[in-house]
Amino acid sequence: MTADAVTSALGRRPGKVIAVHLNYASRAAQRGRTPAAASYFLKPASSLTGSGTVERPAGTELLGFEGEIALVIGRAARHVRPDDGWGHVGWVTAANDLGLHDLRAADRGSNVRSKGGDGYTPLGPELLPAAELDPAALRVRTWLDGELVQDDTSATLLFDFGHLVADLSRMLTLEEGDVILTGTPAGASVAVPGQVVEVEVGTVDGSRGTGRLRTEVVDGPPLAPWGAAGEVDDATRSDAWGTPPPRLPDAVRERLANVAVATLSVQLRQRGFDSAVIDGVRALAPGRRIVGTARTLRFVPFRPDLFAERGGGFNAQKRAIESVLPGEVLVMEARRDPTAGTLGDILALRARVRGAAGIVTDGAVRDAAAVAATGLSVFSAGTHPAVLGRRHVPWETDVTIACGGATVQVGDVIVGDDDGVVVIPPGLVDEVLAAAEEQEREEHWIAAQVGAGAGIDGLYPLGGRWRERYEAEQEQP
Repeated sequence: MTADAVTSALGRRPGKVIAVHLNYASRAAQRGRTPAAASYFLKPASSLTGSGTVERPAGTELLGFEGEIALVIGRAARHVRPDDGWGHVGWVTAANDLGLHDLRAADRGSNVRSKGGDGYTPLGPELLPAAELDPAALRVRTWLDGELVQDDTSATLLFDFGHLVADLSRMLTLEEGDVILTGTPAGASVAVPGQVVEVEVGTVDGSRGTGRLRTEVVDGPPLAPWGAAGEVDDATRSDAWGTPPPRLPDAVRERLANVAVATLSVQLRQRGFDSAVIDGVRALAPGRRIVGTARTLRFVPFRPDLFAERGGGFNAQKRAIESVLPGEVLVMEARRDPTAGTLGDILALRARVRGAAGIVTDGAVRDAAAVAATGLSVFSAGTHPAVLGRRHVPWETDVTIACGGATVQVGDVIVGDDDGVVVIPPGLVDEVLAAAEEQEREEHWIAAQVGAGAGIDGLYPLGGRWRERYEAEQEQP
């Protein structure tokens, strides 16, 4: 679909292209903030195009891509209610909200040049009639050079399509042919010349789809020397490439692997974190440890209509497995219900191949022996032969969850051993780890004294002359 084809298909050139800043829970988790209300910016209609090429100006660095579901207004909307908003949408298609991050600082608050360049809003290739679609059951996927990098559904939107139409219509008339870009999920990043970005929108069940919107990035001429110059720093690069969940430095990971969970639990409790233990979970294969940063998956109780909508296909459980990164721990909230499996051997194997540090679930594991044989560190509340559909619906990923009575957020540090699993807020890791290491040094010294025949009075806990002796020995070279 070319720019002319877009106009031809709609019967007119869109008068407005309106884009939502932040609208997916996965993207909000990645950004570390969740907006209380939707916010928007405008893109010029001249930025519209279809599949083809887009130029990255010579001398610039950060051409970002964002796969999105685009709504095309089919009936004018002014002062409509959220329940009526979807009825004003005529068609749905795929969009790529391209932007040159080098110019973000120059266009802060407007995105006029950074997001408004010619060819920066590809749409297509097919328009799907909105009246034939369930607005809560649409899926957007993005590929970079054939690798799936974005995959989410409209069921996870912070502000649904009807709300967006109604919200905008409070202050302006949405006219037939206007386009609303409804936000991008986690996974948006940067493409360089020679790379190809493809976006497809379709139904969750796969029965309808737009086909792939294909954009190849090519070298373009440099920006003219007048006007604001591009600015790129580490923060801009991090924003453009997509900030991943926090990673543990290797040295910290190694130190955590050598401290007992029981000791970490004591130190967390001393700081007021009495619910930092994920209760009821144990290592599927005794002797295995787990250390990593958290990603999250939430199951809700089984309901036939919800399972039919979100239980099959590339559901939240599979998306979580396919997005877990090396060194991360996937933590699953299953409401402490061990009467159906939340993980089997195939998904466990896939997580291990992707480099996951492990999986924790307050539900059950099925195919337990095969899961253990994968070598992946798995902690669960038990084992059960039934598939998850007996009790659970895979619901959402990368949101704050409650697992075994403990709150877990993306980026929290997870440590597990044969005693259980603890959750450490990232900001406390250095403090808690250093204190735990000191506690274990003291306890190892105390154990040596007890082993040599000393009584525990005044020795455990360490105090008085025993503490003086311990501290004196620690000062010795």
